[in-house]
Amino acid sequence: MERRLAAVLIADVVGYGRLSQVDEEGTRLRFQADLREIVEPSIAEHSGRLVKTMGDGLLVEFHSVVDAMRCAVDVQKLKAKHNAEIPADRRLDFRIGINLGDLIVEGDDIHGDGVNLADRMQSLAEPGGIAISGPAYDQVKSKLDVGFVSLGEQRVKSIAEPVRVYRVVFGPLAANRAANARRYPGRWRIAAIAVAILFIPAVAALWWQPWVLLETPSLTQRFAYPLPDKPSVAVLPFINVSGDVEHDHLAEGLTDDLITELSKVSGLFVIARHSVFAVRDDGGKIQDVAAELGVHYVLEGTLQRAGSRLRINVKLIDALTGLSLWAERYDREYADLFAVQDDVIGKIIAALAIRLSEGERTQLAQIPTENLEAYDYYMRAEQAGLTYGDVVTYREALSYYQKAIDLDPNFADAHAGIARIAVDVWRNDYNILWSAAVARKIAYDAAGQALKIDANNARAHTVLALLQLVDGRQTEALTSANRAVQAQPSDAEANGNLALVLAHIGNHDQAISEMEKALRFDPSPSPGFQLLAGIVFYIVGDEDRAISLMEAARDALPKAEAAREFLTAAYIDDGDKTRSLQEKTKLLELFPESNLNYYGYLYDYWRKDDLNKHLSRLQKAGIPDWPFGFQGKEDDRVTGEQLRDLISDKTWTGKHRNGTQFVQFFDKAGNTAYRSTNTNITGTVEIQGDWLCEKFPGYFLDRMVCGSVYRNHAAEEPGATYVHVTPQALKFFSIGR
Repeated sequence: MERRLAAVLIADVVGYGRLSQVDEEGTRLRFQADLREIVEPSIAEHSGRLVKTMGDGLLVEFHSVVDAMRCAVDVQKLKAKHNAEIPADRRLDFRIGINLGDLIVEGDDIHGDGVNLADRMQSLAEPGGIAISGPAYDQVKSKLDVGFVSLGEQRVKSIAEPVRVYRVVFGPLAANRAANARRYPGRWRIAAIAVAILFIPAVAALWWQPWVLLETPSLTQRFAYPLPDKPSVAVLPFINVSGDVEHDHLAEGLTDDLITELSKVSGLFVIARHSVFAVRDDGGKIQDVAAELGVHYVLEGTLQRAGSRLRINVKLIDALTGLSLWAERYDREYADLFAVQDDVIGKIIAALAIRLSEGERTQLAQIPTENLEAYDYYMRAEQAGLTYGDVVTYREALSYYQKAIDLDPNFADAHAGIARIAVDVWRNDYNILWSAAVARKIAYDAAGQALKIDANNARAHTVLALLQLVDGRQTEALTSANRAVQAQPSDAEANGNLALVLAHIGNHDQAISEMEKALRFDPSPSPGFQLLAGIVFYIVGDEDRAISLMEAARDALPKAEAAREFLTAAYIDDGDKTRSLQEKTKLLELFPESNLNYYGYLYDYWRKDDLNKHLSRLQKAGIPDWPFGFQGKEDDRVTGEQLRDLISDKTWTGKHRNGTQFVQFFDKAGNTAYRSTNTNITGTVEIQGDWLCEKFPGYFLDRMVCGSVYRNHAAEEPGATYVHVTPQALKFFSIGR
């Protein structure tokens, strides 16, 4: 294996993820322009080699630290000049870290501790600034027209020993003043030495426990949340140091599995996946992360895969003292991955003196699958995520889950993953992947199969709870939701869905308690979870929290119908007519078929009082009774025997308000068949008073849906004799031959 000593420069864009959420394509184009116009020319001018770009960052190698520094200074000065002409909310600021160290060379790539330390320096740099390690400083301290401010020795992630760190100051006078302030004039030298001797014990303590004297009193005051009454842990995302993004899913998968397994232990408090991944790019110190998440302990680590070998470094840190409670380095075959996970979990439980129940021991002893290729596909599915209503992401995740099941049909977690996607499709009644009928069956079947393999699968129990709730089986839904929480006490998703069930059965106080618990497990929740929490608080009558959460969800998911719908109702109830009107207008722009009758059927499993409140608020806000704001005249309504005659051995031909052509057949026995370009279904039809009611099994949550028929006078479809309005559609038709 080739090694060499070289200078390493790593640059990263500050807040790239946040900027991308606002303008993904524009942010990427600006980054590429900076790379092309500023960074690459500077690298070439100073004889550097761009090893690779890494998303919003880049790795560069130089023969000389002086060249690396000159390049970094040029880049930051050019960027500062360029940013002066750009609005603050669109600027790309780089943080740059430089280290001189030993590198492992594999082809054109480099990695090892020399690269890792450069990355840690980057995280300690200010936006628009540069931070360098002690070895790099020793080479350049008197050779460039810049100054340096010492940050002292810092403990940094994945590096065993404390590291000297210096920040670069553009303009040596500022640095010189900082340096002069640390010098003692001659006449005070003896007194200073005496004072220093008195402080030697304190300095020694500070070296061993760097936060005890300086940070501990203020650290707990900075915590965003009170510490739980049980050991609390955040598993930070493992860092893939392989230099190959193809292995990112392994690092994320290991993180996910450790979180999942630890959240099964009732004696632990474990932060959810989304929140720990949300702090990944912040570049904060361990104590900052602990304060933000409100935890006592932090687990961090790195993963490197080279062929069949897997190298994993893990460290459990007490954030209040800065001490490492336990650290381990594993150099194993990839096939030993589960053994490594078991060892890590066991060591954490031992270090924190957690007592396991017999059931917890049994759960933790189980491995998800013996097929590592299946497990690899499962981790890819989990990494793809479950973005609310994102068809591309759903399909990608589903394909990976299915490949995992093909390789191991007894992989419970993969079945549960499919169930979770399917219940989202069915519960929200959008046909982005399957019809509602197919999605409902897939969700039930996949959740059932997962529980047949693993009776304690929390995700499968959660899916069953949602299916049973919408089916009107509230007692069963509550049982399933409780089983999910019992199986995985620290799982935010399980607690959040239990809160939803409790809200719908009228147990509002407990619903609030469970949702607060879920948000404590997941303090930086995903937009989808924010929307769920907002709906729970809306149902129980906590308008302020409901609005705050749903606004955040809407901003992240501007095309989510539920966010617009519930904000329309919440604002009008809060007396904010202006914002309610804005949300209603956007809702009808995005979903012009939205109407009160539709929501009445969609939420027929709600408690009557809660449903009536919601519908009355939407009505007050101006949501129409029927799709597209249709209002038929009573004189034009077809009733009685005339209505019955329209569906007795007749054929309707026409088109929907959205332009879709259709044909619908009716026989004399009450059966009907509907056909359009994308749909071919059969069902039953009946007359209830003057209402025409239809049921297509598996569609619209298996509800019998009623509407009216009117003689058509609409100028937009003058050739149609009738118009049929239902909660789902507005259809213009004539009787065919």
